[in-house]
Amino acid sequence: MDNQYFVDSDKLSEAALQKKHALENDPSSRTDHMAYLPGQEQIQSDIRAKVLEAFASYEPERYTANDVMRALRKDTVTVEDFKALLSPAAEPLLEQMAERARIETRKHFGNTVYLFTPLYIANYCENYCVYCGFNCYNDIRRMRLTPEQIEHEMKVIADSGMEEILILTGESKGMSDVKYIGEACKLARKYFRMVGIEIYPVNVEDYRYLHECGVDYVTVFQETYDADRYEQLHLAGHKRVFPYRFEAQERALMGGMRGVACSALLGLSDFRRDALASALHVYYLQRKYPHAEVSLSCPRLRPIINNGKINPLDVGERQLCQILCAYRIFLPFAGITVSSRESESFRNGIVKIAATKISAGVSTGIGDHESKYTGKENAEEGDEQFEINDGRSLPQMYKDMESEGLQPVLNDYLYV
Repeated sequence: MDNQYFVDSDKLSEAALQKKHALENDPSSRTDHMAYLPGQEQIQSDIRAKVLEAFASYEPERYTANDVMRALRKDTVTVEDFKALLSPAAEPLLEQMAERARIETRKHFGNTVYLFTPLYIANYCENYCVYCGFNCYNDIRRMRLTPEQIEHEMKVIADSGMEEILILTGESKGMSDVKYIGEACKLARKYFRMVGIEIYPVNVEDYRYLHECGVDYVTVFQETYDADRYEQLHLAGHKRVFPYRFEAQERALMGGMRGVACSALLGLSDFRRDALASALHVYYLQRKYPHAEVSLSCPRLRPIINNGKINPLDVGERQLCQILCAYRIFLPFAGITVSSRESESFRNGIVKIAATKISAGVSTGIGDHESKYTGKENAEEGDEQFEINDGRSLPQMYKDMESEGLQPVLNDYLYV
């Protein structure tokens, strides 16, 4: 990684400010976002070509209410039917979609909802992604937890009753290398029965190592499947390489991971096309790796430190509900996660219709679980990645899910 992209100081130097200005205003100063960087593994796969072809050819406006009703009458919907369910023509039929989605969810997942929590262990980053609070040019408090601090945070979380954890870092190989992440995963195995990671994409052998350290599944957000828009939003760093990021889930499965999750960050580009591409990414992975557990997340943009005006483009709660219902009807077996980016009322409703997994006791900051869980002050905390919208604790979430008529599940895996 070129150190010119990495900012490890409270204030940007004049040189860094000049570089930032050039990246923002002069496209010729940026590297080719479709070219792999040295050390980035290239795999032979046709999934990316299939997904991007569908993304490019999708015309949401050409579908009619009759197309939507025809899709809802089918026992198994096709890709073409799914396109109709994502179209504007489906919005007036959202109630019918929700009922069909509810039936599919109960058929395949019963009356359960899975609970987990994220743990951010570092917020250093070497990428310049203009919408992210961790980006290397954003002036925030940076922090990397020590092994002792990681274990303390994990114990606080485990003492709340949580059994599944998602470990996250900023995307800095310099400050959060694979060995550091692997040691955190080994610690997590002492306290949790399910361990996931959401880190920068790595090669197959690195995923194999992390699996050996105890990781069960890998989540990677493609952010947007619109390659041109992706180039405009990711101005520097390893994350700028669009194809390497796209193939992360497949490399993880090749490295032995049991499951992977795909997602776009809805609101960065045309949300209907991004939703189509996200689901097709899962669809083709399921067919190529039938043994794998493949799931979807559905985050929307949230405000970040130093920029409170970031909001999802044209994606209201009604549109998000439509996307989730379409996901469930098209991919009835897939897990669907709704994060704390969404409101309490929305999450309470969507878990009864389409979602199967939600987070609880969430913090996107570094080292602040004890202060948030117990009220005990901690002077050493790193800033958050984005603002959450639902801060309910695990006990409160458990109680609320039961009151909604659902059975909360903390873990359903038995290791022998």
